[in-house]
Amino acid sequence: MVERVLSGQPASTGFAAGSLMRLAPARTPMRERVKHAKSEHEVQALQEALSRAAHQLQALTEHAEEAGADVLGFQLALIEDETLTQPIYEAVRCGQAADTAWAGALDDEIEHYAASSNEYFRARASDLRDLRDRVLGALFGDDAAPRVRPGAVVVADDLSPSAFLAIDWSSARAIVLTRGSASSHVAMLARAKGVPMIVRLAGAIPDHASEVLVDAVSGTVNIEPTEDDRRRFAARMEDEAALRAAATRRIREAAVTRDGVRVAVRINVASLEELDSFDAAACDGIGLVRTELLFGEHFANADENTQYHAYRHLVEWCAGKPVVVRTLDAGADKPMAGITLDHESNPFLGMRGVRLSLARPDLFRVQLRALARAAEHGDLKVMIPMVTTPSELDAVRVMLADEIRQLERAGIDARMPPLGMMVEVPAAALAPESFDADFHSIGSNDLTQYVTAAGRDNAAVASLADPLNPAVLRLIAHVAHHGAASGVEVSLCGDAAADTAVLPHLLACGLRTLSVGIASVARVKAAIADLDVHASMSALPVDIALFNSDHDRRLK
Repeated sequence: MVERVLSGQPASTGFAAGSLMRLAPARTPMRERVKHAKSEHEVQALQEALSRAAHQLQALTEHAEEAGADVLGFQLALIEDETLTQPIYEAVRCGQAADTAWAGALDDEIEHYAASSNEYFRARASDLRDLRDRVLGALFGDDAAPRVRPGAVVVADDLSPSAFLAIDWSSARAIVLTRGSASSHVAMLARAKGVPMIVRLAGAIPDHASEVLVDAVSGTVNIEPTEDDRRRFAARMEDEAALRAAATRRIREAAVTRDGVRVAVRINVASLEELDSFDAAACDGIGLVRTELLFGEHFANADENTQYHAYRHLVEWCAGKPVVVRTLDAGADKPMAGITLDHESNPFLGMRGVRLSLARPDLFRVQLRALARAAEHGDLKVMIPMVTTPSELDAVRVMLADEIRQLERAGIDARMPPLGMMVEVPAAALAPESFDADFHSIGSNDLTQYVTAAGRDNAAVASLADPLNPAVLRLIAHVAHHGAASGVEVSLCGDAAADTAVLPHLLACGLRTLSVGIASVARVKAAIADLDVHASMSALPVDIALFNSDHDRRLK
């Protein structure tokens, strides 16, 4: 007898009811391909297939949101990576078939990534399989996007990032995978798009199932539900919708705790289009502009005027509220063709953030000039990522002042904006007083993984990368205390800010400014309204609670 309720792991929360649609697993074409007699024609066939794949990815990128553009950017960077493609072309010139040479080279890369103990790199293996099959499909003339009927719940063994982005999720309902991972790129895309998703489903959904109910909060799939099942499911959906609606109604209200503590809630921005459907009155400004995503793979070609107009648009949208622009934060999990270094042994500890910017002054100076010009139009602040030593921030300040002098000599309006830094390296969190920073913004994602020596994207150790680890909380409290004592503003812009389980601890540590994704603003404000900061302090380790109670007047 078929089990009617199967369990899995929620990867993107939500509810959906619909008909089953099973997607066949992506695979390389099995039929014979006739190789061109002349090697130069075979090279041309591969070039055309790569060009076709690049155009397909670029078309998907243009309609993708922040997370999708990031994933597709990795694949585009690989297509443009000559260290990958040139040996393949050489093999084809020596007589190998284009499909054999391409698949063989990609399979070697996939095996290398898939064998990694780091789940981030294993997720990149899925991207490589996606790219391999896309180019092979172009070579074989078999590269049609999956067609999903309206109202369907997509069931598959796994799903590639580009397959997800090719589906119209305004009509499709949910994803259920028998494999997959909650930290995969597809899961990240589903969360960004608000598509309910369950992974690692235990058991099989029969092909003949006509209806399924997906509860991606508890992680269950109800197969062929009864009328009672449908009623209970509908009631659960209504309860969740009511909670969301109540939060949305209060979104324009200031975020104030039950005991009267005002908390500024700013937003994270990765594209200008995100702002089109969001009311500026619902936030306290922009706490993080991700410029590496704002311009994406085109950053190297984004000239001064292009960047200036983008930054000015953000400042004018905020109408006097602060706009914190993070300078290029490429590297590690955000590779950029022609900018970041390839094949670093540990990219998270390598050339990224300010280290890369200082090594590429040709790009960095253009960005600093554009920011200085945009600062003339409002409260723009410049934030430097991955700062480890005071000399790095000092070097940026000197460079920025030099560019402003050059602009002024040319008769171009510019202003020295406040210059702050991300606090994500433990060395900076331990000694914030050492830095000549106008403000600090704690990057909880990197700070947590560096303090705990555990990558959040590695399932084997993900539970260790906990922002509630006392060592992480002590560092957050230490930075907040320094800010309160010295008058330096401190905020937090990592994932922890939107985690309602972590939120009371952040406020108890002394934080009064948070920056979250647009989709989280209503929920975070509602959660803040239900908190009592002083009561939350009792849940902290004793030394942190005492540490902050001594300075509670300033922190308010």
